[in-house]
Amino acid sequence: MTTVLGIDPGMGGALAFYDEKELIIYDMPVLQVKKTKRVDCHRLASIIEEQKPDHAFLEQVNAFGMGATSAYNFGWSCGVLEQAVASLHIPFTYTTPMKWKKAMACPTEKDGARMRASQLLPQFAHNWDLKKHNGRAEASLIAVYGLQQIKGDL
Repeated sequence: MTTVLGIDPGMGGALAFYDEKELIIYDMPVLQVKKTKRVDCHRLASIIEEQKPDHAFLEQVNAFGMGATSAYNFGWSCGVLEQAVASLHIPFTYTTPMKWKKAMACPTEKDGARMRASQLLPQFAHNWDLKKHNGRAEASLIAVYGLQQIKGDL
């Protein structure tokens, strides 16, 4: 059985491991470094290594409209995510929000991912019942999208 890792980057993002039967979600592991938050590299690698996904799908995003410090921190986090996956020799694919959202028929409004994930994965909807858990829903949809890509269903 193929397990896909869907990654919604950012401090409010998440990691979702999906194999058509089970969905395991982790909030993005973060730690406080002085006045800013950073992805916890060690915890991130441990989570991915423990779950042993066959493939990862990373949301390819940009820092458009962010201030310099925010853009730097966001870019650094995206690089850490890519490196964690690559260093564990897990094949990965980038996907843009536009591409996966269109394929998953996900509405673009803020709660669109939570709503669509609840429709597609109702047994797991308790994982994103709060607005702050939007990253969990997005990571889950990215994982579903990724598995469908691998299987040739899309």
